[in-house]
Amino acid sequence: MARSPPVERRSRARAQPPASAADDALVAAFIERAWAEQGLARHTLDAYRRDLDGLARWLEGRGIGLLGVTRTHLFDYLALRSEQQYAPRSNARLLSALRAFYAQQLRQRAIAEDPTAMLASPRLGRSLPKALSESQIEALLAAPDVDTPAGLRDRAMLELMYATGLRVSELVNLPAASVNLRQGVVRVSGKGGKERLVPMGQEAQHWLERYLASARPALAGKRDAVPLFLSRDAEAPSRQQVWATVKALAARAGIDPAQVSPHGLRHSFATHLLNHGADLRALQMLLGHASLSTTQIYTLVAREGLKRLHAQHHPRG
Repeated sequence: MARSPPVERRSRARAQPPASAADDALVAAFIERAWAEQGLARHTLDAYRRDLDGLARWLEGRGIGLLGVTRTHLFDYLALRSEQQYAPRSNARLLSALRAFYAQQLRQRAIAEDPTAMLASPRLGRSLPKALSESQIEALLAAPDVDTPAGLRDRAMLELMYATGLRVSELVNLPAASVNLRQGVVRVSGKGGKERLVPMGQEAQHWLERYLASARPALAGKRDAVPLFLSRDAEAPSRQQVWATVKALAARAGIDPAQVSPHGLRHSFATHLLNHGADLRALQMLLGHASLSTTQIYTLVAREGLKRLHAQHHPRG
C-alpha cells in the first residue's frame, strides 16, 4: 500500500474536532517544563506539540481527554497511523513525545499508571547519510554570485557549513560574536545548550572575512544586528530559507536538488574527514554527538564508498 502524501494526512487531521482547552493547557505546560528541565531544541518541542495535539484531537472525537487515555486507546491510535502509512520515524517520534508527556504526568500524580508502558517502538532501518562527492561540493561552493551581498553571504555560509559540520539550526542561531577569526574557531551552541569550539579552516575563514567586511554591513544597514548570517530584513534566515538557498544553488551547480540539503553538507563534512583519515573520537567532538555510536554510522558511509571504488576499478571487481 502506497504511503498517503503528507498533505492528505494533514487534511484528515484538521478534520478532527479541536482539542479541549484542558488538553491544550496540559500540552502547553508539558512543553514549558520539557524546555526548562531538558533544554530540548525548539523544533523538537514543536514536533512534540503537534504530535500531542494530534492525539488530543483524535481522543476528543471519542469524548476522552489526554489524562483519560488507556493503553488500548494508544494501540488503536497507532494502528490508525499505521493504516494511514505514517513513516516509522514519525511514529517513533510520536512515541517519544507520549512517553515524555505521560512520564511527566505520572511524576505529578495526575495519572495512576503510564499508558505507554507496553508500547513497542517501531523498527527503524539504519539509513546511511547521503554525502556529496568532493567534486560536487566544489561545484556547490562555487555556485553563489559573490559579487552581490547575498551571494557573498551564501558562499560564506556554505563554506562554514562544510568546514565545520554545523547543523542548520546551529547555523541560523549563530551570533556574529561566536566567530573568532584570529584563532580560526567558531563557538557553537548545540543540542541541549552544550557548547563546543570548532575550527573553521583557512578557506571558510577567508570567505567569512570577506562577508563580514562588506556583505554583512550592507545587509544589516543601520540596524544593530546580532546574528552572523542575515537575510534582507537584517534578521537571521530561517531553516526553511537556508534549505531553499542550498537547493537553488545545487540546481545552479548542475547537481540534482533532490540529492542536496543543508544536513547533507554536515554528512559530507563527516564523510570526507573520515575518508582522509580523521579519528572517530575527534569527529564525535566536532559534530557535537553525545554518543560515539551516533558518529559510527559515518564509518558505514566511508566503507560503502570504498566498496564502490573497488567494484569500479579492481580488475576482478
